[in-house]
Amino acid sequence: MTTQNRRKGKIGLIFLTALLSIAIVSCRSARTIHTAIDKKDKTKRQSAADSILTITKTMSAIQARHIDFKTFSAKIKVDYEDSKGSQPAITAYVRIIKDSEIWVSMYATVFNIEAFRILITKDSVFVLDKLNKEAHLRSLDYLQETTEIPFDFKTLQDLLVGNPIYFNTPITSYKQVDNKILLATAGKYFKHLLTLNSQDTLVLHSKLDDVDINRNRTADITYDNYQNNNNLNVDFATYREITVSEKNKLDVRLNFKQYEFNKDLSISFSIPQNYKRQ
Repeated sequence: MTTQNRRKGKIGLIFLTALLSIAIVSCRSARTIHTAIDKKDKTKRQSAADSILTITKTMSAIQARHIDFKTFSAKIKVDYEDSKGSQPAITAYVRIIKDSEIWVSMYATVFNIEAFRILITKDSVFVLDKLNKEAHLRSLDYLQETTEIPFDFKTLQDLLVGNPIYFNTPITSYKQVDNKILLATAGKYFKHLLTLNSQDTLVLHSKLDDVDINRNRTADITYDNYQNNNNLNVDFATYREITVSEKNKLDVRLNFKQYEFNKDLSISFSIPQNYKRQ
């Protein structure tokens, strides 16, 4: 197998790697937002009861926007840039059966050739490298251990459909600045700063920061171009910008060209006999 073919074989995996890495990466340089109650300025602070009520209403609004579904399918144009510069665009076809399977077919956009097919279940990851005729079989536990990233199926599922990820811990900080609401949470592995539009509570930006000060990982996710899906009556971000960095930086742009919820769909995945298993 030539070096060029091996490089092509690795290109498509960046999309999956980015999705799996985004869930928990973080950065030590994130700014800390102030709490809603400013103890130093009694004339400006809200009462504790009012602050709690405001946070409760905001959380209720976020929960009301949570996208619940049975099935999801999408066509996504994926542009990305790594340490070597801009890479060839990929078209990804995604199918999800909620809490069961995530299926991804990835095409090299320029040549319209299927390069990879991926199946993710609650405990396994299967990758068909069609360029090099290889099948990679891994468990989610194995990937978590080797990458030291505590991602799971639900996190990846939420990331694809547009729900906030890792936002189930208590609010540690709240602040409203102009037309934006900033909410901060702190979990076992990372800190999360979520920025909302104060008028409609749509998610604008998500920043994940590593709790471990010895690491320098960071992830930024920007949500834009919202469309209302009449089938579910939910707002769906059709454009996402994702930046992941630690030692190296990876920029990914997801442009959803088509998407559907709750349509009948099937998922099939088989490994050809002539593929080498890794």
